[in-house]
Amino acid sequence: MTQNLTLTGIQWGDEGKGKIVDFLAARFDAIVRFQGGNNAGHTIVVGGTTFKLSSIPSGILTPKKLNVIGGGTVLDPWAFLQEMSHLAQLGIDISPQNLVIADNTPLILPVHKALDALREKAAGDSKIGTTLRGIGPAYEDKVGRRSIRVADLTDSTTLRSMIDHLYQHHNIWRRGMGEDELDPQQVFQDLIKIAPEIVRFAQPAWRRLDEIQSNGGSILFEGAQGALLDIEYGSYPFVTSSSTLPGAAASGGGLGPGRLGHILGICKAYCTRVGAGPFPSEISDEMGAFLAAKGHERGTVTGRPRRCGWFDAVLARQVCKIAGVNSLALTKLDVLQGIDELKVCTAYELDGQTIDYFPTSPQEQARLKPIFESLPTWREPIEMAQELPTHARQYIARIEEWVGIPISLLSISPKREDTLILTQDF
Repeated sequence: MTQNLTLTGIQWGDEGKGKIVDFLAARFDAIVRFQGGNNAGHTIVVGGTTFKLSSIPSGILTPKKLNVIGGGTVLDPWAFLQEMSHLAQLGIDISPQNLVIADNTPLILPVHKALDALREKAAGDSKIGTTLRGIGPAYEDKVGRRSIRVADLTDSTTLRSMIDHLYQHHNIWRRGMGEDELDPQQVFQDLIKIAPEIVRFAQPAWRRLDEIQSNGGSILFEGAQGALLDIEYGSYPFVTSSSTLPGAAASGGGLGPGRLGHILGICKAYCTRVGAGPFPSEISDEMGAFLAAKGHERGTVTGRPRRCGWFDAVLARQVCKIAGVNSLALTKLDVLQGIDELKVCTAYELDGQTIDYFPTSPQEQARLKPIFESLPTWREPIEMAQELPTHARQYIARIEEWVGIPISLLSISPKREDTLILTQDF
C-alpha cells in the first residue's frame, strides 16, 4: 500500500468498523484513531477469540504495526489502562513500540462522567441517550480551554493548578444543580499515581506519522461512531460531541487533508441505532426483533439493545456526498439471509411531498414517512468459497445504484477471514 485510507461509518455507528480495520491493518504501517473516546465499541473476532476495543485502535491485533490514539480523541486514562490490561490477558502485548498516545490528547476525568450522568438525569424523557462515559463534557472543556491533556501529566505543579481551575468551573455548575462539590485534590492524587503509565506512551504523534509518510509508509485513519452522529451533519441534537466525518482525520490525526487518501465508508446491509433520535426506516414489528436477535444487536460499550430498520439509501447517499466517500464496505449481509421480506428506504414523504434528502430540522425529521422498495430475498447461505446468491448480488447492485458508490468490501461474519474483496479500489 502506498495510498492512505480513511475509514468512517456512514450510519449511526456499530457498522463493523473494527472488523474492517482489523482486516485491512496488515496493509498499512500505522493505524490512527482520530476522534471519539471510550464510547466507541469495536468488536473483532480472531481465531475464535472476541476482542472488544474502545480507546485503543483496532490495528493493535496485527503485529508490528504502529497504533496511534490521536489528539482529536478524548482519553479516560483509567479506562485505557483497564483496556490494556484486558488485552494483555488475551495475549496482546502493548508497549510504546506499537502504541502512541498523542501528547495533546485531552483527558476524561471523573468530573466529566459525573456531569454526563447529572445532565441525563435532569433531562428526563428528553435525554439524548449518551453512554455516560463523560465524552461530551470532556469535549466541552477542550473547546472551553480548560482541558487537562496528556502532556500536562509531566509537570505536577502545573497539573495541580490546572485541575483546581477545571474543578472550580464544574463546581459552580454542581452548586446550581444542588449537588455536592467535588474535591480536586482527590483526582490530582489519582492522576499522579498513574501518570507514568500514561506518559510513557506520549509523543507528538504528528511527527511520528509524518516520518512514516515521508519514508513512503501508509496510514489507515480509523473513525469511531458514525456520520449520522456527527456534531455538524448528524441527527442533531442526538449526536456525539466530535466530528465523525473523514475530514476530522486531518486535524485529529495531525497530517492534513491532502493525506487522507481513499475514503472508505462502512455500512450495514440494514440500519441500527442505539439510544434516542430520529430513525425513518425503523422496524417496530417482529421483523425488527428478528434482525436484532440474529444480528446480535446490542451496544458493545453499553449493552443496550439497538433499534433496527431497513437500509436507508437516502441517508447513505447524503452522507457519502458530505463525507466524500470513494467506496463502501458492506457488513452483515448474512443477517438478511432467509427473511421473508426485504425492503429499502429510497425516499421520504414530508407533509405530502416526496423528498430525496434528510432535512436538518428535528421537527421535519419527526414527520418523515419512509418510502420503501421491496426486493427479492434469498434462502441460500452466504459462504466464502461459493458465489453469492443471485438475489444477494442483486441487492448489492441496487445499493450501489441508489447510493451512487461502488461496494469494495463485503463482510459476512464477525470473523476476520470472512471478508470478500469485491474490487481493488484501494
